[in-house]
Amino acid sequence: MPPRFVAAGVSDNNPDAKRAARDRLIQEREQHKAGERRRRQLIVAGAVVGVLALAAVIGVIAANAGGNDNAKGASTAGPVVAPTGADGKDALAIPVGAVDAPSTLAVWEDFRCPACAAFENGMRSTIHELETKGQIRVQYHLATLIDDKTRGGGSLHAANAAGCAQDAGKFPAYHDVLYTNQPDEMDDAYAKNAKLLDLATKVPGLDTPAFRSCVENGTHNSWVVKSNEAFQAGHFNGTPTVQLNGESIFPTKGSEQISPAAFKKWVAQANKGKKAGKASPAS
Repeated sequence: MPPRFVAAGVSDNNPDAKRAARDRLIQEREQHKAGERRRRQLIVAGAVVGVLALAAVIGVIAANAGGNDNAKGASTAGPVVAPTGADGKDALAIPVGAVDAPSTLAVWEDFRCPACAAFENGMRSTIHELETKGQIRVQYHLATLIDDKTRGGGSLHAANAAGCAQDAGKFPAYHDVLYTNQPDEMDDAYAKNAKLLDLATKVPGLDTPAFRSCVENGTHNSWVVKSNEAFQAGHFNGTPTVQLNGESIFPTKGSEQISPAAFKKWVAQANKGKKAGKASPAS
């Protein structure tokens, strides 16, 4: 007969004691598992907040290092052609979300900016959730801060391509693809239209002759330059600059650090007693 393993200190002839010992072991295991789950959740939440805080510092540094030179090798001559549906002052914002949403989130971004990628990748699902629920409308303002700093062209070319995606009704998806595939800050990969066109294949229905022509011709280049001029005129600290109903919330709102949970709370406070938006943006 194979040997039987009995809990230490428990008589083989006392089934009640064995059962109690077994129950204690099970309870201890469950408590350990629960503790591990809480620890992982705290680590993840802390990582998001930490990345966003670091991103704020990087954004300020980038702003202080920036200049006003035009992007190298980019054609910015010609009329200012705003993307379809652009709104705000001088039609310099690309809107996402219900036009009658009770709150507006203004985001100034640069597609080459690592701080912007940290913000977008950390807050993306939360922002999309609140857009879908009609709680916020987001207005994206595109800047070329990194081009100015490095005398490159990727910020401009990527922003133009994003404007072309807006023309095709695919801006939100392409915007997210640009950030999830962002190259290193000093790698000016987005200055190459071939790279931007290749990324467009990740968005169903975007890679069309019209989109390719818009990207290759720099249709919205002058509009991007004008948007960047508005960013410079605003004397913002850096990218991303994020404002909820005109109040800065990045990296903090008052003394509270931004995080997905904090952002949801701030939006709920701003929207208290107000109806969710339902009206679709005009195309």
